[in-house]
Amino acid sequence: MSARILVVDDVEANVRLLEAKLTAEYYEVLTAPDGPTALAVAAAEKPDIVLLDVMMPGMDGFSVCRRLKDDPATRHVPVVLVTALDGRADRVAGLEAGADDFLTKPIDDVMLFARVRSLTRLKAVIDELRQREASGRRMGVIAGAASRLGGAGGRILIVDDYERQGQRLCAELSIEHRPVLESDPHKALLSARGPVDLVIVNAAAKAFDGLRFAAQLRSDQVTRNLPILALVDFDERPRLIKALEIGVNDLLSRPVDPGELSARAKTQIRRKRYTDYLRNNLDHSLELAVTDQLTGLHNRRYMAGQLEALLQRAAMGGEPVAVLAIDIDHFKKINDSFGHDVGDEVLREFAVRLASNVRAVDLPVRYGGEEFVVVMPDTHLEDAERIAERIRLHVAGSPFRIMDGQELLSVTISIGVAASLGGESRPEPLLKRADAAMYEAKASGRNRVIAGAA
Repeated sequence: MSARILVVDDVEANVRLLEAKLTAEYYEVLTAPDGPTALAVAAAEKPDIVLLDVMMPGMDGFSVCRRLKDDPATRHVPVVLVTALDGRADRVAGLEAGADDFLTKPIDDVMLFARVRSLTRLKAVIDELRQREASGRRMGVIAGAASRLGGAGGRILIVDDYERQGQRLCAELSIEHRPVLESDPHKALLSARGPVDLVIVNAAAKAFDGLRFAAQLRSDQVTRNLPILALVDFDERPRLIKALEIGVNDLLSRPVDPGELSARAKTQIRRKRYTDYLRNNLDHSLELAVTDQLTGLHNRRYMAGQLEALLQRAAMGGEPVAVLAIDIDHFKKINDSFGHDVGDEVLREFAVRLASNVRAVDLPVRYGGEEFVVVMPDTHLEDAERIAERIRLHVAGSPFRIMDGQELLSVTISIGVAASLGGESRPEPLLKRADAAMYEAKASGRNRVIAGAA
């Protein structure tokens, strides 16, 4: 697959060398001698990849990268920083500026072309989605909300048989994300079919072949588009190249640097959410996006597909799936007394409390209005009931700060709990039982949890 590549370097000999190498592989090459020229060329020519030198007079590579990523017209273009620097602080600074990867001088030709091919495939997918989305934007049904899709709060599946390393990764990532550690690759493949934003796999695992696991994710229609970050030993050059060839999105050297891990995870999650956003808005309005715009939780449409997949897995002999149906008590009174702005404050604060009181494997969703749902994979009814009670106590036990923190408001919730039955593969009966239990909780006095009958 060919591509247009913009090479940016203030040293003409470096530019000519890269231009010759890339041209020999049938890439179209654009060049720029400095940062301002690079920004102008990128805006006018729309390259597929930017190879950007870091050390340039005036505007350095970090600044150019940041400007490219801040511009809606170029933020989707992959940027590879080319540098003689190999320090941890420089890598993290580049990643935080939006860089997709690094190449260290002198450039290894094989790694150069492997990385270019990998990023070209990614860019082609995003370009196709952007072109199809443009029709919706012209009709006025899409208004640029993709810029609000951040890289925090991701659901990360870590696949690693080295327990100490896996636990360290979980501890680092749990600061901003919701990681889950799985040492069994077969169970991990099933988990990856659920609501996951990023898979981190140890390519040097002893008990299984990490690259084969990545290849299996890429061959499955459900997990084909999941971003994969592979932990690798950079001394094993053939495995690095093979990882990129089979579709691994990014590489992280061991031992893992926490700052670099955080930056690379954010980059992959942000890009995944962006591509999800594009896919879900091809022919419809923003209601098809994967997240609720007010609360940041996943929305009802996204939940339906995830819940159905989990129920089908349970029907084939897996663990049951539980659902919590949650309603904020007397929410209409809050809106009537304080106004809809305060009502929105309550919804946002409740969403934060809900997400922080469920497990990493659970899927909290804004179902509509003041109603929320939590999908709980591999969960029996009594376990779901205990978690529901924990959520209820946390909400009722601490007033909500409203009106920019000037006032306190006591809020309670009613929760209905239901779990899937053997062979049940459709979401509707399960949701109906949870909903009925929730209404029973409200009819019984509110601020309580009731488990629905089978």
